[in-house]
Amino acid sequence: MKRTAEKLGKSAEKFGSVFRDPNPSEFNSLFGEILDWMLAPLLLVWPVSIAATHHIANDIANQPYDQALADRVTTLVSQLKITPDGVAVVLPPSSSHAPLTDEEGDRQFHQVMLAGGDLIAGDPEFPQLPIGEPRVPGAVKLRDGLIMGETVRIAYQLVPAHWDARPLLIQVAETRKQREALASRIISGVLLPQFAIIPLAVILVYLGLTKGLAPLERLRDRIRSRRPSDLSPIPVRGVPEEVRPLVVSFNEMMQRLEENLQAQQRFISDAAHQMKTPLTGLKMQAELALQETDPALMRADLERIAASTDRAAHMIRQLLQLARAEASHEKVHKAEQFDLEVLARAITQDWVERALAKGIDLGFEGADSLLTVEGVPLLLREMLNNLIDNAIKYTPRGGHVTVRCRGDDFATLEVEDDGPGIPDSDRERVFERFYRVLGTDTDGSGLGLPIVQEIAVLHSATVELTPGLWGHGTRAIVTFPRKGSEVMPYDLRQKN
Repeated sequence: MKRTAEKLGKSAEKFGSVFRDPNPSEFNSLFGEILDWMLAPLLLVWPVSIAATHHIANDIANQPYDQALADRVTTLVSQLKITPDGVAVVLPPSSSHAPLTDEEGDRQFHQVMLAGGDLIAGDPEFPQLPIGEPRVPGAVKLRDGLIMGETVRIAYQLVPAHWDARPLLIQVAETRKQREALASRIISGVLLPQFAIIPLAVILVYLGLTKGLAPLERLRDRIRSRRPSDLSPIPVRGVPEEVRPLVVSFNEMMQRLEENLQAQQRFISDAAHQMKTPLTGLKMQAELALQETDPALMRADLERIAASTDRAAHMIRQLLQLARAEASHEKVHKAEQFDLEVLARAITQDWVERALAKGIDLGFEGADSLLTVEGVPLLLREMLNNLIDNAIKYTPRGGHVTVRCRGDDFATLEVEDDGPGIPDSDRERVFERFYRVLGTDTDGSGLGLPIVQEIAVLHSATVELTPGLWGHGTRAIVTFPRKGSEVMPYDLRQKN
């Protein structure tokens, strides 16, 4: 048994490593878990089985001896000579209460008396009838009692006495040694095989679990043998039915990971291309400036270098914003509840000076109620900064830009301008990275609206571009789920 237990422990450790974390404090052995749930109930039921077996064995052992004891009472009643003047008892010598010759045998006792009255024949040590027992003639009954300090089984019967109103009480008793010996033999015959069956059951369970968990080990080996760059789906053929949903979900996760890696690779390629152009132009302008001897022309070249530097810095800043929006921000930023109108008003005030410098009327329209949303204020600040920056950039001098907050079932943030607007065919494409509408003479990186879209998705918000309220310009509408509504920010709720 000790060696079997050691094998079970080693096997549990082996199969527990199929899908486990390297840190042993953070995983449970599947083998050990199944073994516990199979063997623990067996060990709990075993004492109950022993108690039930003991009870049943005593009942089985009592039946033949109780019948024999009742027959002796009937025999004793048949040997009574009842007359109107009294009763005569004619007993054979075997009815004596002397012990039997067999040392494991039982002592027998008998008694004949008037119920609750005088002893007529037999042993006087019999216990009295139970309180409340009817004193009327009837069939043979059985009860337990003590005679001379020994536990006995008593059979008794009440028969009528013609000379007295009280019935005769005839009792026969015997000790319980033979009953207990028979019950012990029955219990031994039942329980001894269980001592062999339980270890056998443990071994069979061990073998069954070893065989049953073998597909998991093979699946583990298939996963471990893959190259680090292999993100292809794991074939579900041959996978156990219970593990198949896990493998399917794992394949879906690998597919999403592959798509994210491809998107990152495309983004890196596009970003490198976009950064190469301004840096190349900046180098050419610097070389031209070095060749100039005219101070006026040199100053013009330096101004162009400064403008190119600003554009490159702006692009780098937006690339960093997009990277921060795409990163696992839940590890750095924590979602919190705040008033969207208060945040939008503060950001709008930061852009007043820039709008006035360009001769643009920048206004703000608040909501009539509190707009409580749940999100990351830092990311939402970047989103609104990009919307206002685009609006001011593409609105001509003397134009108007309005930041508006509205509240109903959802919290809505709007940024509206009266610039040239976006053609219908380009309203979806402007959310693509580095895409810019043709025909505009305004410098831009094509990253502002993709940043807005990325941050909105993280907050379960939607972004829509429509014409302005007066039929011209552009109105960017961002709709947020409100705190307490049925639609909550799914991503942030899951991640925080």
